[in-house]
Amino acid sequence: MGSATRPTGRSRPSRRPVPPSSRPPGADPTILVAARNEADRIATTVAALRASFPAAEILVVDGASDDGTAESAEEAGAVVIRLGRRGKGEALSAGERAAAPGPLLLCDADLVGDVTRLVDGRADLVVAAFARRIGGGFGIAKGVASALVRLRTGRRVREPLSGQRFVSERARGAVFPLAPGFGCEIRMTIDALRAELTLEEIELDLDHRATGRNAAGFVHRGRQLLDALVAAGPLAVNRRGLRLPLAGAAVALGGIGAPRPVKLTVAGVAAVGLVDDIWSGPERGWRGHLGAGRTTGVLKLVAIPVVGLAATRSVRGALTVALAANAVNLLDTKPGRALKAFLLADLALGGVVDAGYLATSVCLLPYDLRERAMLGDGGSNALGAVLGLGLVRKLRGRTLLPAIGVLGALNALGELRSLGDLIEQTPPLARLDRLGRSR
Repeated sequence: MGSATRPTGRSRPSRRPVPPSSRPPGADPTILVAARNEADRIATTVAALRASFPAAEILVVDGASDDGTAESAEEAGAVVIRLGRRGKGEALSAGERAAAPGPLLLCDADLVGDVTRLVDGRADLVVAAFARRIGGGFGIAKGVASALVRLRTGRRVREPLSGQRFVSERARGAVFPLAPGFGCEIRMTIDALRAELTLEEIELDLDHRATGRNAAGFVHRGRQLLDALVAAGPLAVNRRGLRLPLAGAAVALGGIGAPRPVKLTVAGVAAVGLVDDIWSGPERGWRGHLGAGRTTGVLKLVAIPVVGLAATRSVRGALTVALAANAVNLLDTKPGRALKAFLLADLALGGVVDAGYLATSVCLLPYDLRERAMLGDGGSNALGAVLGLGLVRKLRGRTLLPAIGVLGALNALGELRSLGDLIEQTPPLARLDRLGRSR
């Protein structure tokens, strides 16, 4: 239901149509390099790439380096995009948005070796496999990443984490924006294979700065492993084009100590919302979903009241749960907005929410505000259901009618205009809304 009025930027990722190429056949690809604190190697890397691809534009995305990486890259002839301290996937996605139409070549900032054979490949996605093992740990992160690719696609791959990749123009439209952090490569492979694009792995004699079997190396590979697990799960594109993990399931986990009916209802609402996150179409608003017929929005319109009815054994209770679920979803149009509304509503109502859900919401808030994760419909609908169930427990019988009236009016207003616009046009609410948000 609530997906109806949120901007496309908070909906599921959609694959962009591939634009017509402005490059002649056989032209050098645009080269993307994500770099942070690589001042001692970036100039050598850029020079080697320039020698191999003299006509290529080399874009180095600098992640807030403090050692002169950006200046070294510029002196070597690269175009530098200065980005805040994000992750590798976010950096490469920023570079892709700035790149001209056509194929791309992705390279690590500390690369040593010739990657021209990647461009000579005939597949949509061509990945470099290192001919020699250089450093590394016990192969756990790589093994798990390979298993995740096989689980999602049925395909065995040798190098799920390799950063040296040629991306055809067709593949570019299927895999960007990339998953966050070090999960970008594994998700790129998954997306390409699920889009039925061709994949080729070519063994090359390459070198790079290896991590060893020490504390720093294990921390790095642990982060790789965590990012790979996140990247293989459900993702969505936010208002600024960042592809983020959907955190809706985490809301349901907050109900470990809640009564069984509450726990099951919130989990059910989160599941229905996640279905909408993954498979929703372009329809917006109740009228849009009802007019289109069989949509995931119609599924929510039916399923959430039914789940609420099963939990509360009351038509009033079902209405309260459904309207509250949609009301919070209507506010999930910018990072942190829905979570702040949830926490403030519970405070205003005198504490109707189980402690576990409150704790989960507080933990999720910084990730949502900093655009490291997003609630999606699964999370925002589930938070609303938690509030609705709390209201049902506090206000029984006819005392629920005023709450139903307020929630109904809020939903009707959300159908007519953006609740986010109303917040931003009200100075006190606007200041509270911006508090803690990265942008």
